[in-house]
Amino acid sequence: MSSKFIKVRKASAALISIGAVILISGLLLPVREYINSTEVALALLLLVLLSSTLFGSRAGLAASIAGILSFNFFFLPPFYTLNISGPDNWVAFGAFLITALIAGQLSGYARRRAEESEARQKEIERLYDELKIAFKTATETEALKQSEKLKSALLDAVTHDLRTPLTSIKAAVTTLIESEGGHRTIELDGKGRIEFLEIVDEETDRLNRFIEGMVGLARIESGTPLSRNSLATLDEILPIALERASSLPGDHIVKINRQAELPLIRADARAVAEVLYNLLENAAKYSPSGSTITILAETDERNVVVAINDEGPGIPPDMREKVFEKFVRLGDVKPDGMGLGLAIARGIVEAQGGSVAIQDGDNGRGTKIVLTLPIGE
Repeated sequence: MSSKFIKVRKASAALISIGAVILISGLLLPVREYINSTEVALALLLLVLLSSTLFGSRAGLAASIAGILSFNFFFLPPFYTLNISGPDNWVAFGAFLITALIAGQLSGYARRRAEESEARQKEIERLYDELKIAFKTATETEALKQSEKLKSALLDAVTHDLRTPLTSIKAAVTTLIESEGGHRTIELDGKGRIEFLEIVDEETDRLNRFIEGMVGLARIESGTPLSRNSLATLDEILPIALERASSLPGDHIVKINRQAELPLIRADARAVAEVLYNLLENAAKYSPSGSTITILAETDERNVVVAINDEGPGIPPDMREKVFEKFVRLGDVKPDGMGLGLAIARGIVEAQGGSVAIQDGDNGRGTKIVLTLPIGE
């Protein structure tokens, strides 16, 4: 069906080309006495070129043959015969014959090359599209594999961090129950019972912090908006963070160096207090017991700048961005926790329109984490 349709089109093109030659010849015939054979030959040659270009070499060949016959029959003496008189007319006829055939074939050849080039271009585009689809599929497959590995690693980490406090709670509670049940193998006095109850209390707090961290991270990553229209002062934010940090282990000395007059900041007070607590907790965790943690607060042109400076081992420059990623912990100094604190802190601060960065500690000691929070206007 398809090949038959193509043959009909080619036959139609040839007929159109022959018809065009007849039409041009009919238009030129009445003015034959006023034009010379060269002008007629150029008109017919133009028609041959158009036919070859538009319809291909076969249509051009048909136009060439029709043009040769028309040129000889109507425009070369003796008229209305296929005989040719005089050497000049033979030269004109020969030149037209050769030019028409060559021009028609060259024009048809150029058209074929253009069609082949277009076909190659389409084939290249098709192959490129297939390659993109294949690459996308391979990328998605690899991404799926990496996602599964990440899920597995995350599940292991979550399981470990959930199991550790639960194991301690379970052991402490079991010991207390058995002691109260009168088992001779376990006898606890009042002090012993208090110690086990303190274990339960501490591990429950640890478990609670872990769950709060996961919920906070999920909230940030889901895009849940924090209030950016609230105004707060550092005087109401700092006491909240310091009160929570008072129970942190290590007996650290907390010093506050602040500018006398600090403007309002445009931020959620409870959210920023949570950030400061996380930073104080990290400072306590990674610095020696009894060392000093310094809180500095001042303003620049558009922000209130708050810095937490500890006296720990510091964070190498190549890790200062890495530690803000989820589940990243710096070494194994104090490996409790999942490495969510700094990720949550950055998420909260950036949601408030601020920023957080890590710098060298003052006097080359420890780590300084700097928050910038926009001034309320």
